[in-house]
Formats: sequence, C-alpha cells, structure tokens
Amino acid sequence: MSLSDAKVKNAKARPKSYKIADGEGMFLLVTPSGGKCWRFKYRYAGKEKLLALGVYPEVSLSDARERRSLARKALAAGNDPGEVKKESKRLTILKSENAFEVVAREWIEQRRHTWAKITAKTRIMRLEKHVFPKLGKRPIADITAPEVLTMLRVVEGSGALDTATRVMQTCGQIFMYAIATGRAERNPVPDLRGALKTPVIKHHAYLKAAELPDFMKRLEAYDGALQTKLALRLLLLTYVRTTELRAAEWTEVDFDKAEWRIPAERMKMKELHIVPLSSQTLAVLRELQTHSGNRQYVFPNQHSPNSFMSENTMLYALYRMGYHSRTTGHGFRSTASTILNEHGFTPDVIERQLAHGERNKVRAAYNHAQYLPERRKMMQWWADYLDGIASKI
Repeated sequence: MSLSDAKVKNAKARPKSYKIADGEGMFLLVTPSGGKCWRFKYRYAGKEKLLALGVYPEVSLSDARERRSLARKALAAGNDPGEVKKESKRLTILKSENAFEVVAREWIEQRRHTWAKITAKTRIMRLEKHVFPKLGKRPIADITAPEVLTMLRVVEGSGALDTATRVMQTCGQIFMYAIATGRAERNPVPDLRGALKTPVIKHHAYLKAAELPDFMKRLEAYDGALQTKLALRLLLLTYVRTTELRAAEWTEVDFDKAEWRIPAERMKMKELHIVPLSSQTLAVLRELQTHSGNRQYVFPNQHSPNSFMSENTMLYALYRMGYHSRTTGHGFRSTASTILNEHGFTPDVIERQLAHGERNKVRAAYNHAQYLPERRKMMQWWADYLDGIASKI
C-alpha cells in the first residue's frame, strides 16, 4: 500500500528506526529522533544498493516519487542511479567553481599587481554593482552574448554609457582568461560589437590664456584652506595629473636637484616621471614644508592622517572660486599645453612633460629623462609667464 501525505506527516518516532514502504523500492525511514528520510532500494550488477532521495519535509512525498522515477529510468538505461547522482553532484560543484564571479575574482588577483589601487577598486566596484548580481552565479561557459547584453542594457539605460562600455571590455577580458584556463570555449563579448550606444567624449574644460588673469586674481583672493590654495598653485605650475599631485610624498622631492620624481606605480602610463621644479615651484614647496614637512604626504588628508588630500578638495575649491563647468584641475594640463605650443615650444618636449605614454616599451624605459634640459627651461618659462600675469593684477 502506497503512502499518503497524511501518513508521512503523522509518522511518529519509535525506540528503533523503522520503514514505511511506498512501493517500487522507495520507503520512508523514520529514526528514533523523529527524522524522516526517503530511501530507494535497488539492485545493480547483482548487488543490492540504497540511494538517499532526501529528507522530509524539505523533500515532499511527490518530490521523492519524482526522484525515484528518475532513478528507475537510469536503471532502465543501464546506469547505476547512485553513480549518476555522484556525477551530477560533481558537475554542480564544478559549475559553481567555474561561476563567472569565481573566475572574475581569480582574474582580478592575477592582474591586481599591474593596476593602480584606484583602478583595481573601480573595476571591482563595477563588477560587484553591475555584473555579479546578474551573471555572477552562472557557469561562465554557459553565458551567452544576449545575457551579457541584457546586463549591459541596464547600465546603458541609466545614462552611464562610458561605464557600460568599460564593463563590457572588462567582461571580455574575463572571458578570455576563462578560455585560457580551460573554463570556457569562447568569448561572447565580440558578438556585441556595435550593440551599445557610443559614449560622447567630453574634453576637460580648461582656461584660455585670456582667462588666466582673472583666475590668478581669484586664486590669490581664495580664503579657504591654505593647503588647498597652494595645491592649486602647484598644480598650475607643474600641470601634472591631479592624482599625481594629491598623493605626492616628500621623499619624491629633491630640493638640491630641483626635481620631483614621481614613481612609475603612481603614473598613468607606469613610467617614472621627472618634473623639473622652477624657482617659483620650489618656493611653494618650501612653504608647504612648514605645514606638512614632517608628514609622509605633501598634501595630507586633514581628517585621515595616514592618507592624502581628497579628490574633491581642489574641485570644490574651483567651484567656490566660480569655475564650476569652466575648468577642472585636469584642465590646467590643456591650458599649459595650448599656451606653450602657441609660444613655440617643441611639441615633443611638451608631450614628454605631460607624461603622455610611449607605446614602444624599449623607448619608454628611457623616456623619464628625455628632453630634460629643454623641459627645465620650459618649466621655468611657464612659471615666469604665470608670474608676469600675476604682476599685472
């Protein structure tokens, strides 16, 4: 006589384990502790075997019967249900180990040493925010181009077109890593070429030569933190990237040689960069030395002693000065480049001082000192040029 839901539910524990048959080899095992386990007894290759079908109530009577049916089909096909179950479990574990998120995090650890800290942080954040919630648990080999596109459409729909493109590129690199490590056979990302909206490239707003006098006047009148004011002045004098300035350390500055040597790991192109220091720049640094000379960073964070100036500090200062949407710290690079080119300085010298990367790795190894005498003269000319504007205010 087969079981019913009521019989299973009402089966009580006894001093010893006992069985209640359901038929076709399946029975319910009731333990002294009250546990109820589904079992399937069968014969394979002349031997009697037992297959666990699950535990009640997590596995209902109907669920157990369905599992029994699958086991009997395996037997009919000449397979051992117990071995089929083991293989299924093995494949499940294998798929979980080959899930997109697992492979992606492995790829991150393989590449992290080649990235700047901010690059690593940004890539991980994008994956965790946009990709892992949608594709993270999927076996990477099973993910299709439409699945990736569906995920990217959500990012695109938020208006973050550049982010959508970068996420797509990162996914493509992860798929290629999966192929190289034997977890996937193809990369679906190239199939998406042309599927996303192309982001409009917006150049950084920058000051024209005619706008510099007013800017210098406002900078001189800036009544915020002195460190911020000096940071803006130093940024204008050196036209380095804002990230390079904010994280500057005193050990990088050589007052005797009048040089600031920014190590490769802090540069965008991963090359040592030398910034010749004009007399005006040295004066700013000596003033800063009286405030932070005993600290690691030239511009220490006022709220976190072991860190450096926040990325928004100078930007907000520019806003206060009335330059919202009119210029950025990065825009100083364009201002300097434009004016220096207009005054006849050699483009190669200007580009080298801007630390625009050399793609030839052999040449790049020597680039840090390239055109150094010419760059020294140019940096002093630039500082004198700015002084000339300030003197007329």
